[in-house]
Amino acid sequence: MRHVIALDVGGTGMKAALVGADGTLLHEARRATGRERGPEAVVETILDFAAELRAYGLERYGQPAAAAGVAVPGIVDAENGIAVYAANLGWRDVPMRALLSERLDAIPVALGHDVRTGGLAEGRIGAGNGADRFLFVPLGTGIAGAIGIGGSIEAGAHGYAGEIGHIVVRPGGAECGCGQRGCLERYASASAVSLAWAAASGDPDADAADCAKAVESGDARAAQVWQDAVDALADGLVTALTLLDPRTLIIGGGLAEAGETLFTPLRAAVEQRVTFQKLPAVVPAALGDTAGCLGAGLLAWDLLAARTPTDQRPTDQRPTHHEGPTHNESDSEVSA
Repeated sequence: MRHVIALDVGGTGMKAALVGADGTLLHEARRATGRERGPEAVVETILDFAAELRAYGLERYGQPAAAAGVAVPGIVDAENGIAVYAANLGWRDVPMRALLSERLDAIPVALGHDVRTGGLAEGRIGAGNGADRFLFVPLGTGIAGAIGIGGSIEAGAHGYAGEIGHIVVRPGGAECGCGQRGCLERYASASAVSLAWAAASGDPDADAADCAKAVESGDARAAQVWQDAVDALADGLVTALTLLDPRTLIIGGGLAEAGETLFTPLRAAVEQRVTFQKLPAVVPAALGDTAGCLGAGLLAWDLLAARTPTDQRPTDQRPTHHEGPTHNESDSEVSA
């Protein structure tokens, strides 16, 4: 069975799969990233993991993977296959595409940014399926975004397109790691809500999920913290939709796990703020933490399709799952 290797590298864990031409997940596995061992060890772990997947595919399906796709965090030069920088992994200028291709017997390899790769999957086979233009916004430790246009993700001239988390929504407000003040992610990310609720509740261990539960139970302090985050998020989203005019806004990440506790007030807040703009559908992400891995598979199939037009790539089918095992610890950290 023809298949590709898909890898999604996170700060604490890696998710991987063998993906068939119709989008079927033939085999899945997980492994700790092991960032405490340093960037060189992390790179070697990625290469070893990919080689194991290749060996499994060869043994199980009678042929090696036709290509590979890998999604990594941080700054990515996808065109040249370079993982430029990742603060949480400590690497700089890693020639990831060349290293993986060499380890995988010279098969073609596609490299992508983790959020844009997850957005690609959400747009094609997830919540944005059928939308010609969408914006995917995961709310995790920070806030990032992926701009979907005609089945592809717009990276921008320098690879920085979609960084909605650094739209200033509260001028002169809280200092952000990017050097600005008042950035969206300082008010509406899962980590921002966690900090605000810990302060308001007096419990230093309280997090965003606890805040959502408190909102649902009628806690007035939690409701204020939550509404402040929703208002900031709506301000940022309306700025984005004014510029991009998406048909669908897809919201994912840890904060979206609150379900309608988030989406009901968020839809109302966005609607209150639009004037001449066309109101998009505001929907939850559908693929969860498998989006990056599925997107990496799509990158690999796209790469093959570009080289050989007769190749088929999965563009309109939701993934189905496999018979294979899942290994080691999962990546519990939300990427942003």
